[in-house]
Amino acid sequence: MKLTKASRALGLAALAAIASPFASADDKGWYVGTNVGQSRATIDDARITDGLRAGGFASSTIADDDRSTGFKIFGGYQLNKNFALEGGYFNLGKFGYTATTVPAGTLRGDIKVQGLNLDLVGILPITEKFSAFGRAGVTYAEAKDRFTGTGAVRVNNPNPSKRDTNFKVGLGLQYAFTDALAVRGEVERYRINDAVGNKGDIDLVSVGLVYRFGGRTAAPRAATPEYIAPAPVYVAAAPAPVIATPPPAPMKVSFSADSLFDFDKSTVRPAGSQALDKFAADLRGTDYGLIAVTGHTDRLGSHAYNVKLSTRRADAVKTYLVQSAGIPADKIGATGVNGSDPVTKPGECKGEKATSKLIACLQPDRRVDVEVSGTR
Repeated sequence: MKLTKASRALGLAALAAIASPFASADDKGWYVGTNVGQSRATIDDARITDGLRAGGFASSTIADDDRSTGFKIFGGYQLNKNFALEGGYFNLGKFGYTATTVPAGTLRGDIKVQGLNLDLVGILPITEKFSAFGRAGVTYAEAKDRFTGTGAVRVNNPNPSKRDTNFKVGLGLQYAFTDALAVRGEVERYRINDAVGNKGDIDLVSVGLVYRFGGRTAAPRAATPEYIAPAPVYVAAAPAPVIATPPPAPMKVSFSADSLFDFDKSTVRPAGSQALDKFAADLRGTDYGLIAVTGHTDRLGSHAYNVKLSTRRADAVKTYLVQSAGIPADKIGATGVNGSDPVTKPGECKGEKATSKLIACLQPDRRVDVEVSGTR
């Protein structure tokens, strides 16, 4: 039985519909995974017929079983963004044929193929999460054959086997759901010695999952850095010129949102209430006009979500100052904006991916400004 190349149309159709894992991960790291899919071999019916004819038989029909289910289990190490080493175990399944002979009889042949592989993987990032890859490597495969005959057919060596070193190649696409979890799809060609003196190819078209050690499995903003919240910063306007009757001077206070609220929340926590109590105490005994509370977020996240979060936080500060600090409700207003008015300078906090480093750098932008007009 000779194993030759599988259908290219099948491989290309599967390759167009699937994806996999290296693009969004860091440059280096260990990973493991598994793939499963369809394997296919081309059985050399002409060679089988010639062999039977040489033994004095005429073959009337040959039925091929040239498709099976294959899988592989692998582990690897990504050297950098463009290369990785990968090794593992593969099982390409079972293939066979049944030939009906004249004089009356049948010849049944089966082959099972499994082995180990070591590949060099070349990676081409296309987007942050999506990339293509190719592979080339060596295999150490075992082919086990089983032949049975009925009627006039007699088999001299019913169970030949062969272990041999050969090569393999492959192409694939990859997509990373998160830094830790990805899906891959690929088509591979394995060169196989069939244990009866022939070499051929078996193709495996498969999809699988990859788990990367040390990567995050949740959304990037699920964690926030721990740090000591800064004290409120009081920013006073420039003093007015000395005249007989000075006009009222506005006062603006900026509270760090991380000192007032838990991450992604809009309920004033105890540490934040102390800062608001101090602010209210500073206003007692003064003659002031209106108080404007404005909530700000950083630039990460969607515009709609940031506006809602900053509005909820501004409303929470207003409610606290009215209910707990005794400020009249008709003298205070609240509004929320997104990250369009940052405190950080352009280019100071680089990047778009919400890493811990970037979140910490953008901390000054997450704030609640309270501006008091007409203070005396």
